[in-house]
Amino acid sequence: MSSKNMYKDTTIHHYKHRRKPNRSIGGDIGIYIFLGLCSIIMFFPLFFSLCQSLKPLDELLKFPPDILPRNPTLENFSDLFVTMSLSLVPFSRYIYNTVLITLAGTIGHVIIASMAAYVLAKYNFPGGSIFFRVVVVALMFSGYVTGIPNYLIMCRLHIVDTYWALILPAIGGSMGLFLMKQFMEGFPMSLIEAAKIDGAHEFTIFWKLVMPNVRPAWLTISIFSVQGLWNNKASSVIYSENKKMLAYALQQIQAGGIVRTGQAMAVTVITISVPIIFFIFSQSQILETMATSGLKD
Repeated sequence: MSSKNMYKDTTIHHYKHRRKPNRSIGGDIGIYIFLGLCSIIMFFPLFFSLCQSLKPLDELLKFPPDILPRNPTLENFSDLFVTMSLSLVPFSRYIYNTVLITLAGTIGHVIIASMAAYVLAKYNFPGGSIFFRVVVVALMFSGYVTGIPNYLIMCRLHIVDTYWALILPAIGGSMGLFLMKQFMEGFPMSLIEAAKIDGAHEFTIFWKLVMPNVRPAWLTISIFSVQGLWNNKASSVIYSENKKMLAYALQQIQAGGIVRTGQAMAVTVITISVPIIFFIFSQSQILETMATSGLKD
């Protein structure tokens, strides 16, 4: 009997004798009802923000507010671009700055964290364990604690009021390195050794063998990086108006008073839409690759 048929017979036997879940139909219905309520609670703020952005000003000021707009309109979005086009910096510039910093910071963070994690997880070298302990300790400190030291370092490097003031700290984040290192430890070393015997170089092994199999890890840290960079106001390190972020534009519109309430809601929808869309697509890919990436020695 071939190995393929043996695997097929074993799988059929496993499914026939698989232990059935000790749960009643009423329990299943209760779980689905509970999960449905939780999903509604989590989805409602997003749905309400979208409805608010489609309301005219008179409906926005109504109390108690209606959930659904009676006269939906896109004037808030059109007025937003008109208002920002009359300012010193056009609204498209804020979007360009945010997209540039988010892409550069996320790609750089994924590449650097993956390369460092690969070395720490698969090779023993002097000081490697100490370096990883320093990374773990760095996870204890929030951005508020490290704000002043980071600013002093940026001043010494003369990168304050430049894009690098946001890109470099994002590239050197410790969370991504920690997650990638822990995930790569489960990757079998036998595959790496087999690739070396076949004549593959170190970078080829890392890029074509390791990275595709640890896709769930680097997609996860990409989600965190996009969320952090896209919503970053950067008001403490970026001073020039033409380098400001989209979150800063939202703050300025909200400071305009009641008249700009609709425009503020439009910017809110634009701000939260990109991280949510990226999370949805990344989550589907993570679920698809989880089943094929759990390799063991």
